[in-house]
Amino acid sequence: MASADEVSKNPFEKATFAGGCFWCMTPPFRQLKGVQSVKAGYTGGHTVNPTYEDVCTGTTGHAESVQIVYDPKQISYDELLEVFWRNIDPTQQDGQFADHGSQYRTAIFYHSEEQKRLAQASKEKLQKSGKFNQPIMTEITPASTFYVAEDYHQDYSLKNPAHYKLYKMGSGRADYIKKTWGTEGDH
Repeated sequence: MASADEVSKNPFEKATFAGGCFWCMTPPFRQLKGVQSVKAGYTGGHTVNPTYEDVCTGTTGHAESVQIVYDPKQISYDELLEVFWRNIDPTQQDGQFADHGSQYRTAIFYHSEEQKRLAQASKEKLQKSGKFNQPIMTEITPASTFYVAEDYHQDYSLKNPAHYKLYKMGSGRADYIKKTWGTEGDH
């Protein structure tokens, strides 16, 4: 039988990424083995308890983000970083695809010094890969309070599949991912 100390230890870790519209950033992580949950939300800003309408103004400092709870025994932080990079345009500053403004910036919000180290190494490796001929603009910054977005934003691609698909295609994200990585994304 497990001791009280062993039972109280949470085996899960968190990863927090901003990659533009959080509707498009949830599906790639949700289906991965070892991922316990993916929540859409807001982080990196200065307003307490921001709403979607607040964040959309671009004045709260927050970025639309996803927070992933995962089992590091089943999936590594490096693997999550790889999925992140393959679902964004890391060279676009202050926005992603058709969405513009700091609320759509790309960022890795690290929860530990190890995550910071891995994120920096991953970014450097991508920059040196020759895949992009522009600088990688994705910021790497300490995690701060993550505010879970309103219910209608959670699992948006499952609740509104037709609108999600139109948005992903219309924004330019789907074509970019296919052209850059040769995949449809979401995996």
